Amino acid sequence: MSPAEMLAVLLAGVAAGTINVVVGSGTLITFPILLTVGFAPVVANVSNTIGLVPGSFSGVVGYRRELARQRHRLLHFSIASLAGGIVGAIALLELPPGAFEAIVPVFIVAALVLILLQPRLARRLAERRPRTGKPGTLTTAAVVGTGVYGGYFGAAQGILLLGILGVTLPEDLQHVNAIKNLLAMLVNLVSGVIFAIVAPVDWTAVALVAGGSIVGGALGARYGRRLPPDVLRALIVIVGTVAIVRLVS
Repeated sequence: MSPAEMLAVLLAGVAAGTINVVVGSGTLITFPILLTVGFAPVVANVSNTIGLVPGSFSGVVGYRRELARQRHRLLHFSIASLAGGIVGAIALLELPPGAFEAIVPVFIVAALVLILLQPRLARRLAERRPRTGKPGTLTTAAVVGTGVYGGYFGAAQGILLLGILGVTLPEDLQHVNAIKNLLAMLVNLVSGVIFAIVAPVDWTAVALVAGGSIVGGALGARYGRRLPPDVLRALIVIVGTVAIVRLVS
């Protein structure tokens, strides 16, 4: 990478770290940038997954107060997410690279649709607050499924978790967001460990994304609630569209 390309990846990491903590889908910033600077799709995906782990951890630390009151359900959901993340990571490694290149544009389109529908989803979540916080079988299965998706390709994993947990837990959206940050971090962590051992990783890209995402995660946890959501969504849609064009061209 040239110095300009390295700077672009670093800044993309900052943006992704911020967006992951606030909404999710930061992968739609870093993944297209890695493709643009010349990385193959699978290498870009695994390097991006590992690089975003420190930023996710930074966001979890920032939401530690919201997590403290929910310890009774965190272990249950954490195990579900870890199991899903392992399956997703193995699927990425076992399926041929051509399958990834064919599947991921569909995933990105689905992620962009979720981003656009997020305001309506948030309003519905605010209206539907269940009386019990005990996770049901369907909720657990959905969290596992989201983990599989996140282990394979993590864009909009956070949006999916917000939708699932928001309609099944008696918590406000900030506390649901705190759980989302933890579970997404665990999926990235377990899949990242697997990728680090057996996948083609570019460690320069990892270091740049990680450095940027740490800064972004801290910014997202501290200032994320003040960011204009419409601006974030517009940026994600633009970059996601670039990723689709890059993959299918």
